[in-house]
Amino acid sequence: MRIRISSIFLALFFIQTSFAQLTLKVTQTPINSPTDLSIFVAGNFQGWTPGDPNYELIDNGDGTFEITIMPDAGTLEFKFTRGDWGTVEGNVNGGFLPNRTLDYDGTPTTENLQILSWEDVGGTNSTAADNVQIFDTDFFIPQLNRTRRIWVYLPPDYQTSQKEYPVLYMHDGQNCFNAATSFSGEWEVDESLNELFDQGDYGCIVVAIDNGGQYRTDEYTPFNNPDYGGGQGDLYLEFIIDNLKPVIDATFRTLPEREYTGIMGSSLGGLISHHAIIEYQETFSKGGLFSPSYWFTKTETFAHVENTPKEYPLKGYMGIGSQEGSVHVGNVNEMYNHFLSNGFESEELNKQIHPDGEHSEWYWRREFPAAYQWLFGDLDLTSVDEITKIDMDIFPNPSDSVLNIKNWEALEKPAVEIVTLSGQVVLSKTVITQNTIEMDSLPNGLYVVKIWSGDRVVEAKKWVVQ
Repeated sequence: MRIRISSIFLALFFIQTSFAQLTLKVTQTPINSPTDLSIFVAGNFQGWTPGDPNYELIDNGDGTFEITIMPDAGTLEFKFTRGDWGTVEGNVNGGFLPNRTLDYDGTPTTENLQILSWEDVGGTNSTAADNVQIFDTDFFIPQLNRTRRIWVYLPPDYQTSQKEYPVLYMHDGQNCFNAATSFSGEWEVDESLNELFDQGDYGCIVVAIDNGGQYRTDEYTPFNNPDYGGGQGDLYLEFIIDNLKPVIDATFRTLPEREYTGIMGSSLGGLISHHAIIEYQETFSKGGLFSPSYWFTKTETFAHVENTPKEYPLKGYMGIGSQEGSVHVGNVNEMYNHFLSNGFESEELNKQIHPDGEHSEWYWRREFPAAYQWLFGDLDLTSVDEITKIDMDIFPNPSDSVLNIKNWEALEKPAVEIVTLSGQVVLSKTVITQNTIEMDSLPNGLYVVKIWSGDRVVEAKKWVVQ
């Protein structure tokens, strides 16, 4: 009898585990959604039926909805609706949104997703300016095997000029431009920069990366806290530097050098921005550190500053409100002194303690223009076209997988790396020793070729393989 029970148990176990489980969890819905909201998923795994009761998401009662399905492994395509195609989800401005796609490998997985708008309701809930775009809804993070939505703000004269622009990378992208996607209020970065442009500012490209929801603490902290976890910050920053930045530089007219590249965030976003300008000085020359959470791993964070030598000039804006508490204000004052003790000059730092400031979006929104102007306002951009650059190029383009790089011999320790537009590495950083590089096994498609000189990317080019 014991053997029979064990056999039945094993049989049931294998039956249950033979079906892969995929949980789709909607963590955010449009603010103008109906109060009696019901959400359905329709896709190639269920015949594209928009109001199938078997594919209605469960309302968790906390603003999130989810459903667990058991599709076959492969590429899934789907959309969310409120029950029919007339109520299908839309893009950030309320317009048409292409099918969502997910490469599902058959293992139990939870995907956290956001619904930006409903087409029938429109995008009136969006507060993003017209010069803000969603660059990618699912940009791949190979270091963490996740995807992320990426926003890009382009200066008002981007389409009517040939200018190249500085770039500011920001965290918590949901909160940067759009009140409809923010979880605690928006920064109004687009409105502020547009107003500064009208007042004579040169302009700046802003790349805003959504936080990963449940992964936010992990990704925004470089060291582990025994009570709260974390510690994936370096992997997140390596993604920005090695995968996202080359694609941005290849797609838009950027000034890719470190002196034109900044990073900014608040709270834990301020902490990871702090880590970026210390650990990755060769990439970032400017950091906006709003209410940085130095408390998270104070010992390790302060020791990191003490043990990491200054290699390049820096501009660091440190802003915090007195209403955040004496402990947090004291940490900022202490860190300011650590910067000075480690060789940074007082002229490189701008510490602001505002008596009415709180740990809140309204405070960071108010102080953003002043921080931006201090970080970028003294750049000499009158002669950017005259910057001495090695004339780099790749050919043929398009190609049948044979790649040649022009003038690579003029570089210091030349190397090449190739990534897809979604950030996946197809050729790891490889030293260049000859003119021709064979890539016979590369599938047809669009890639970014990153050309390295020593420890920095000096050029990023789009490359078509056909």
